[in-house]
Amino acid sequence: MSDTRQRLGRALWAVDRLLGGERPPTRTQKFAARHPFVLSLLTGAVWAVYFLVLPDVQPSDYVIAPFGGLLLGGIFGFTALYERRRQRRLRRLGLWNGS
Repeated sequence: MSDTRQRLGRALWAVDRLLGGERPPTRTQKFAARHPFVLSLLTGAVWAVYFLVLPDVQPSDYVIAPFGGLLLGGIFGFTALYERRRQRRLRRLGLWNGS
């Protein structure tokens, strides 16, 4: 692993610790870590349906809905993957037993 990548990783986990990242995960965080793909699909679908069910749908909404859903679903998916990594780290450090 390159030196720059190691430094970035250490900086990420330092910021995580400052934000309270060593606390055990909640039930919602456990679900998100177990099912990141489902979370991203549901979030994207809800976004798209919201834009397409509005009372006055404009032609541009047919473009915004899928791209916005993809973007928002991707953000939620990557956040869930980050939470999965955080929980692995807590187990590895012995701060949480995984239950």
